[in-house]
Amino acid sequence: MAADDRTPLLKHDENEFDPFESSRRQLRKLISSGNDKTLSETISISGSTSVTTLTELDNIVAVFVVAFDIRSGNVIEWCIPEDTELDGVEFKAMASGSHTLDRDFVYFRKDGYFGLACFENMRIQSEIERGCRMKSVGILATSYTTLYRHMQFLETQVRHLLETPGKYTQLKVFYEDRKGVLPDVSDGLRPSPLSTPSTPSRDLLPEMKITHPAGCFSQFLQFFGNQIFILWKFALLQRRILFFSPPPIGVVCYRVYCACCLGHHNVTSLMSENPQPHFYVNVADIEALENEVSYIACTTEKIFESKTHLYDVYVDNQLVKVNSPGLKELLKVSDADKDKGVQLNNQRAAHRFEIEELGEQEFDDEDVFTNFFVELNDRIFQTLLEISNSQDRQLTSDHMKTMGLDPQGDRSFLMELVEHYGIDVVLMVDNPCCPK
Repeated sequence: MAADDRTPLLKHDENEFDPFESSRRQLRKLISSGNDKTLSETISISGSTSVTTLTELDNIVAVFVVAFDIRSGNVIEWCIPEDTELDGVEFKAMASGSHTLDRDFVYFRKDGYFGLACFENMRIQSEIERGCRMKSVGILATSYTTLYRHMQFLETQVRHLLETPGKYTQLKVFYEDRKGVLPDVSDGLRPSPLSTPSTPSRDLLPEMKITHPAGCFSQFLQFFGNQIFILWKFALLQRRILFFSPPPIGVVCYRVYCACCLGHHNVTSLMSENPQPHFYVNVADIEALENEVSYIACTTEKIFESKTHLYDVYVDNQLVKVNSPGLKELLKVSDADKDKGVQLNNQRAAHRFEIEELGEQEFDDEDVFTNFFVELNDRIFQTLLEISNSQDRQLTSDHMKTMGLDPQGDRSFLMELVEHYGIDVVLMVDNPCCPK
């Protein structure tokens, strides 16, 4: 795996903080330091004279070590707190197929929590352990937005425990320093990945998902090309999307995150949540996935391909497949999709030029990528809602072009979209297959 796949999102000199930058850039610079238990700064919100204090806590609820035992398989070797319910984590933190690698990392969900674990396979001279020792060191937290801060620590600790098994002192100190304060379950409150004490109100700050390394979005765009607009349509339709890839799975977890960003919007009147990542799943998650109406996840287990009732969209590396005949029309890249691809690349080039003009060394596509799709989605939903509130409720070819859609190539997608969100419009665009 390339080094770029594992580096922190941004690097910067903490003394070079500019109070006049936009709130997004300020927040990125603050969060990327990741050295303090609590991040608390006063940030001016763009377009407003008000200020708010953002406190981004780690809220780590558990630290654990998973080991591979030649007789028992994957086992929880150690954890803190000792009574933490970790059933199944041993198979998430050490993904299926990991034994073929020297090292990897994985993001996953456990009930209402998010986890990050780093795996390493060390060759040793031992017949008892059959020549190798495998472990994963991981954490669980109430939100995934701060997990990336601790990847380097987890990588160091897994190597430490491989070389000196049973030495958990540093992990204990880490947990005591970073442990979170959870809601009182006696009051009926449960930790949720959608609304936690560590997540700032979206009414006060822009949506921020500072979780992945610089270059994550560039790699996603290069890997899928214009097919990202196929994934975008399925994400906006809130379909069940499963990415499959042989190990390593860490980079595929990044694809899950990028795919979630494709469906983000700010139109609150739709009463729908932005897509949330499930990250890595395995056969132990089958029952839970059967009850999910929408998810974006990844797996290394090929058996999922035959479980067609579990997903709507199956992405085998760069091959995107669907089960429903009604969705097959959405697998085509329309002319409007190609135009959007050109627009996105032009915006990325302009952003890169701006960064270079400012003399900055770091270039990251996250702002360009997320803003492009949020603005696109907002424009589509706002246009549809305006038409639904009009007297004739007629949606024409010109409306589709205004929304960045192809009147013919995206007709099926638009019909699925208005049906899914219950938007009452009359589609006036002719179907080329059924001429008048």
